[in-house]
Amino acid sequence: MAALALVALTAMPAKAQNAEAFPSYIQVNGRAEKEVTPDEFYLAITIDERDSKGKIPVETRQREMVAALKRLGVDVEKQLKVANLSTGLLKKNTSVATAKYQLRLTTASDVAAAWQALDALGISDVSIARVSHSKIDELKAEVRTEAMRNAQQTARQLAEAVGQSVGKCFYVYDSNNDVVPAYYNNAVVMRAKASMYDAAEGAVEEEQALDFKTIKLQYNVQARFVLE
Repeated sequence: MAALALVALTAMPAKAQNAEAFPSYIQVNGRAEKEVTPDEFYLAITIDERDSKGKIPVETRQREMVAALKRLGVDVEKQLKVANLSTGLLKKNTSVATAKYQLRLTTASDVAAAWQALDALGISDVSIARVSHSKIDELKAEVRTEAMRNAQQTARQLAEAVGQSVGKCFYVYDSNNDVVPAYYNNAVVMRAKASMYDAAEGAVEEEQALDFKTIKLQYNVQARFVLE
């Protein structure tokens, strides 16, 4: 009990000092947002021997997949990663191997072409894991900065309305969680996939069929400025 009382007593002078230092201030919220067109598309690919009833080994499918992607101009060493490789015992003396991969592409038309090539090989377990932007961290910083500038502008407008001006900012509260890349409903994408097979449509139509939404970056800050 004595310790709690001591903490309360020692905290009071600091609070009083803060009030004396800034007897008149304005508190405002600043908000900014930006929509970004993604330029990184991550596909999750699963190769399972059960798809061919165990007749085609995973290694064979893997070689076929790599060859097909190379023909599309994909740098498999940089863009294709092994996510998981496992063997599960289903029956006595019978094992089925499963391999999972992550493929990074840079355009929606590349996604359409890769999806079509994989499907032609009998690799149908393909989904869009997420999309992002190659400069996502820089863009986040820009939007955060803009939110703070907007807070300052709001403070100035409100202060001028009562014949005052704002001085230095002495408090900023940033409660934002990190903005995560966009995810997709793959069922919707799969329904749109049928248009990929019409070669006359062209890459532009393929992009429209996939209908990749933009990544929305939103930030809010709370700030206090001295009123002068």
